Amino acid sequence: MAEKKRALTGIRATGQLHLGNYLGAIKEGLKLQNEYECLYFIADLHSLTTNKDPKALREQSLDIAASWLALGLDVSKHLLYRQSDLPHVTEFAWYLSCVTGVGYLQKAHSYKDAVAKDKEVNHGVFAYPVLMAADILMYEPDLVPVGKDQKQHVEMSRNMAGSLNSLYGKELLKLPEPKINEDVMTIPGLDGQKMSKSYDNVIPLFSTEKDLRKKVMSLVTDSTGLEEPKKLDGSTVGLLFELFASADEYQDLKGRLSAGGLGWGHAKEELFQAINRELSEARARYFELREDEQSLQQTLAEGREKAMAISIPILQRVREAVGLPPFIRG
Repeated sequence: MAEKKRALTGIRATGQLHLGNYLGAIKEGLKLQNEYECLYFIADLHSLTTNKDPKALREQSLDIAASWLALGLDVSKHLLYRQSDLPHVTEFAWYLSCVTGVGYLQKAHSYKDAVAKDKEVNHGVFAYPVLMAADILMYEPDLVPVGKDQKQHVEMSRNMAGSLNSLYGKELLKLPEPKINEDVMTIPGLDGQKMSKSYDNVIPLFSTEKDLRKKVMSLVTDSTGLEEPKKLDGSTVGLLFELFASADEYQDLKGRLSAGGLGWGHAKEELFQAINRELSEARARYFELREDEQSLQQTLAEGREKAMAISIPILQRVREAVGLPPFIRG
């Protein structure tokens, strides 16, 4: 029997997970469990470019672990690990850094966005694509599910792998393929912009039911009167409702809005019900898991050992190719 292909997904620990994380990364990543060997990791090293709160970073890493598990990650068959628990990823990043030009890194969307918005541009921000490439290439995944805005990072990792392979005359590293779900592109936030913590417009993934309703009801809509017809297509409410409701439910709400006599408040209540229906069981499971930090740490430790078994042979191969002695695990 042929071995399953491998897929890899990572999420930064930079605050409370939100519906954009869920729809754009977690939900899509979990769908691959039956077909692929899946590696899911918490990108806490990446978080250091912006997250300077040690306590928050530790807490958020466990939040992410509990979220993956609550939403259906089967760790008996797949891996869940913390990026920093495998510190040789930074060593791997160094090898990639040495074949990657400064001009190439200046083309990264994340770097250009930080410069354009006058954000802090530290070396971590500049070298972000290199560490991300190491995260990917060190585990030889066949597939990397990403949002449209992250596709460039997978392409850059392929180029870095190609440079290393070309320089040392060997197929040292596998070139991964990005997987983008065209149905889930940009998730709108409360104000209609892309849902992002930096815009402070997110709907948390696991808040209380009361807080979830409050957030959904605060979605920005137009001032069309109650009796006037309204257009669901293209509205923030509509874009989110389409992602949680059935096609029949969407068409039903669309028809009632277009007929007039139904306000945006009613539509937002139906959106809340659709979101709550999908997440209520997972939310209860999340709060249960989150209370047992010892169990979460044990799960991450087991994931670390499995990730070590995959990554160390690949690291050894690269060390030998570049002329360094074998890696000795402490």
